[in-house]
Amino acid sequence: MPELPEVETVRRQLHPVLSGARITDVAVRRPDLRIPLPPRFRGRLRGQTVAALTRRAKYLLVELSSGETLLMHLGMSGSLRIEWRGAVRLPANRHDHVVFDLDSGARVLFNDPRRFGFMDVLTPIEREQHAVLSRLGPEPLSAEFDGAALARACRAKTTSIKAALLDQRVVAGLGNIYASEALHVAGLSPLRRAGMLATPTGAPRDSAHRLAAAIKQVLNDAIARAGGRRYRSSRFRVYDREGQPCGRGECDGVIRRRPQAGRSTFYCPVCQR
Repeated sequence: MPELPEVETVRRQLHPVLSGARITDVAVRRPDLRIPLPPRFRGRLRGQTVAALTRRAKYLLVELSSGETLLMHLGMSGSLRIEWRGAVRLPANRHDHVVFDLDSGARVLFNDPRRFGFMDVLTPIEREQHAVLSRLGPEPLSAEFDGAALARACRAKTTSIKAALLDQRVVAGLGNIYASEALHVAGLSPLRRAGMLATPTGAPRDSAHRLAAAIKQVLNDAIARAGGRRYRSSRFRVYDREGQPCGRGECDGVIRRRPQAGRSTFYCPVCQR
């Protein structure tokens, strides 16, 4: 499943192509994605100018001149690629399910072999009341996310820190890979109770500040490396490195894997306390 760094990387790649462009046509080659495309999908997009391309958690938001928003989620195998008029185009791919033609001569193709991604077109009210978007917590790379915000969100939680980080109401867009990575950077055990990040009065402990900073660090590092899909396991600190040396300074620990909430958690039992 693409995590925030991958989606942000896609957004940055698409931004110079989509921003300010007019959608001249939309070809729907297969409408039965994970969620069927909405009624009049093609008609609601044709002729619209892209006012902005933003991201919320793991969702791409294409803001249109009509006031509506094209919501896109890549799912497990989805991707977006750009082709240009006059350039040599790749052979037709049976997994190119939706194609957007732009007035600049660019073409943006949504490819999804497993069809777990989806698209929707939202009115302003639908966007505000969206079942997922309306419940998301703060963006981890935003100024509003810090140790204090993390402590407030986790204060009453009795679940593990790892499970809390995967709760999108606590922090938006953080996934399994980078939750494990951030906990290692912060030196915190994923097994500890999330509520320990706050004092009894709700004030953030030092561990909350360390963890919030670590989350920002691992996400920014991943984005700088062009997203997680180009990330080899050897470049991770703990993720997918079960049985390998920890690698933190003088730590002589060995990375362990443990199931948590149906996901694999990787951590060092020696330096993560």
